[in-house]
Amino acid sequence: MRAALWLLALFGIAAAVALFAGNNQGTVTVFWPPWRVDLSLNLVLLLLAGTFVLLYAALRALAALFSLPQQARQWRVQQKERALHTALLDAMVQLMAGRFSRARRAAMAALAQERTLEALDVELPQARQLRVLSHLLAAESAQSLQDRAARDAHLQQALNESAERGVLSPETREGVQLRSARWALEDRDPSAALARLKELPQGVQRRTLALRLHLKAARQERRTLEALQTARLLAKHRAFSESAAQSIVRGLAVELLSGAHDAAQLNRAWADLEAGEREMPEVAIHAAQRMVALHGDLAVARGWLLPVWAFMVSHPDGLGSGLRVKLVRALEAGLASVDADWLARIESAQRSNPRDAHLQYLAGMACMKRQLWGKAQQLLMQAGMGLQDVSLYRSAWCALAELAEARDDAAQALVAWKRAAQTTDL
Repeated sequence: MRAALWLLALFGIAAAVALFAGNNQGTVTVFWPPWRVDLSLNLVLLLLAGTFVLLYAALRALAALFSLPQQARQWRVQQKERALHTALLDAMVQLMAGRFSRARRAAMAALAQERTLEALDVELPQARQLRVLSHLLAAESAQSLQDRAARDAHLQQALNESAERGVLSPETREGVQLRSARWALEDRDPSAALARLKELPQGVQRRTLALRLHLKAARQERRTLEALQTARLLAKHRAFSESAAQSIVRGLAVELLSGAHDAAQLNRAWADLEAGEREMPEVAIHAAQRMVALHGDLAVARGWLLPVWAFMVSHPDGLGSGLRVKLVRALEAGLASVDADWLARIESAQRSNPRDAHLQYLAGMACMKRQLWGKAQQLLMQAGMGLQDVSLYRSAWCALAELAEARDDAAQALVAWKRAAQTTDL
């Protein structure tokens, strides 16, 4: 449509010019004594138009001639700028391809091109950011080549370039600091990594990448509680899958409990755990085992085990065999001081699951502690026939042997001792 309108306009202009030029009888007389020149008005107009075009073309030609040096300089600057970006991209590609020496050479070439442009008084809008990235790539390559001196030099230059606020975006310096923290972790220097992370703003410290680095550094530094708190934040941010998050938190909670050297420290460590972590069977059972090993208050340990016990009773197949054995062992250690409530729980659970060998063993040992010899012998005999764990099997038959000796039944005691010794058949 626009083209059609332009065509109609051109036709109109051509018709107007033709009417004006065809009927124009005007003349222009030029007096140049002693001459007189009569010219057609149309010819004068054409001459004026031609003169204007000629002068315009001459001026453009002179301008182009005088601008040749400037254009040549711009061309050289453009070529160097292209070489700078090409070297920077090549450094990234070589680094991703594992060609670290070539990546460092390309990064150094980019820095050389930038210095050349600076010497030519060329101010690139991204000059400082390009320098920071080039130093960062060179430092990354040096880190991969185990050249720590060169890495530290380039890292310091990158930090110096990114130190001035308002010139670069804050993300540039934050990226350099996070990278340096990761290098410190690779060098097995968690203290330096944590120091780098503390230099970051509070908001940056809560980013997923920073939290991952903080978790690794805290674990290397043996700051278990700090690592556990970081793992909780990562789990809330969904940085791991649900199963992986539970596994990490569970492992750190167990490690925190293992670091306690007395009952008071163990109680403080238990108090530092969240409710969901205390209900994890592995954590609760390990805490009870540590309490037994530290000769602490076993009543407290049984209180920790109560949710796990309730889960095992309500879900007979919910706990694995290994955890069931650990739970039974943890409860067995405190049977001498067990109260009536726990005895009732054990007896009720054994009656609800009469074929469960672990419950039979625990109930039998409880009866033995209470000097209920007949019932203890019956339960332990049933447990000895069904237990698959070597340690519980041996303990059951050793207890039966002791009961037989207490009754002066040497033959039965001998049979029980032999069964306790024959653990290779399990």
